Amino acid sequence: MQTLFNRARTVSTLLIDKQQTIAVAESSTGGLVSAALLSVPGASAYYVGGAVIYTRAARRELLNLPEDIVTMAGANEEYALIVARALRKKLETTWAVCETGAGGPSGNRYGNPAGHVCVAIAGPSEQAITLQTGNKDRQANMQTFAETTLDFLERVLA
Repeated sequence: MQTLFNRARTVSTLLIDKQQTIAVAESSTGGLVSAALLSVPGASAYYVGGAVIYTRAARRELLNLPEDIVTMAGANEEYALIVARALRKKLETTWAVCETGAGGPSGNRYGNPAGHVCVAIAGPSEQAITLQTGNKDRQANMQTFAETTLDFLERVLA
């Protein structure tokens, strides 16, 4: 966890220096990204809110996404960007990040293999990435996915 906290400290400094805010939508990291960002003293200056969007019901109820998006198949960059945009709009933040994937030990019901994750960032610029770890270890993937998300945030914010 210390690795996540160190990465979050760097992200928080960038957000504070620019007086920007962020919202976080997570899936397979289970809240690790939010926990890391909130571990930094002064998080209320940049962290507005977040949610673990783990089911179709959560997509529907928490983000008010249309049914065609709620039922979109698979963890993919397009879906991750849609969620990031929706969360950014809903919470009126400078930035929003969405992480969605399949932690393991098996793939998800959409056909993505264990170790597959997509991360998207919406804000003044938009970017998305996909990572395949090839690992079936759920906890290891959760850690890697959270690190990847924070590293990606740092690159985009810098």
